[in-house]
Amino acid sequence: MTNIVYIATSLDGFIADKNNQVDWLHDIPNPDGSDLGFSEFMSRIDALVMGRNTLEIVLSFGVDWPYSKPVFVLSNTLTKVPDGLEDKVFLVNGSLPEIVQQLNAQGYNQLYIDGGKTIQGFLQHDLIDELIITTIPVILGGGIPLFGELTAPLKFKHIKAKRLVDCLVQNSFVRQR
Repeated sequence: MTNIVYIATSLDGFIADKNNQVDWLHDIPNPDGSDLGFSEFMSRIDALVMGRNTLEIVLSFGVDWPYSKPVFVLSNTLTKVPDGLEDKVFLVNGSLPEIVQQLNAQGYNQLYIDGGKTIQGFLQHDLIDELIITTIPVILGGGIPLFGELTAPLKFKHIKAKRLVDCLVQNSFVRQR
């Protein structure tokens, strides 16, 4: 059972700008059209867990639904999933440890954790086993931070650094317990 974060940040640690936008992620030239390892990562996971805000951002891209794996959306306010996604998106609520336990019991053992508040909540409960963070060479000066407050430090071991498209750095870390 592994909970994995796979995300991009600005140099100053933000995952969205001051207007909750992520268009700056697409400013990097990618001449060969590579997915930068995303499909390889997705082959490792069983399902995604994201918050309502992240779901709304994904829906705002105006593209076909990008995930072939089940997506569990944490929300206390949504009462139904968007039209057309009934067999792809599932609403969950409750405590994060209970949700993880329920998903694991259903056979979803490799979870991709996405979205700022969701990632911060998982970290607060010490439920993140691996971090894969791609740094985009831009300073936003504010926005939604990747990390938030914790009651105690969480130690991770750096296991890999990879340079992508000649300007991004992808670092991989595993939780040391």
